[in-house]
Amino acid sequence: MTAWIKKEHVALGVQANNWEEAIQASGALLLKTGAVTTDYVQQMIDSVKENGPYIVIGPGIAMAHARPSEAVKEDAISLAVLEQAVSFGSEQNDPVDLIFSFSATGADSHLKMIERLSHVLIDEEKVNQLRQATSIETITNLN
Repeated sequence: MTAWIKKEHVALGVQANNWEEAIQASGALLLKTGAVTTDYVQQMIDSVKENGPYIVIGPGIAMAHARPSEAVKEDAISLAVLEQAVSFGSEQNDPVDLIFSFSATGADSHLKMIERLSHVLIDEEKVNQLRQATSIETITNLN
């Protein structure tokens, strides 16, 4: 698989005091490259406020996203690896230290982004490599 995530969209040792700050940090990685607008980052936060911690998809892993909208400029995935895990309110999978955010321009690309991310997250060894990564290259070179 080629470049499942761009190096500009990865941050290690991210500081966050709570789940909102964690989503803001991951969303900011998409924002700085123009993949999304600030509205999209807020939509991801609002989605959790409205629907609960459904984005916590596995032990320690959250996949923040919102519906495709005009706030999305391109399909992208980001990853913020937190210095300290935070609680999202998920009984089974808290605390969370890997925060992925993804933006999709439409329904088809939305499903493709989930599929692309699932290929990495389904492999426990790859997830451990994400957590233990000491360089962004280690993460971007996972396949």
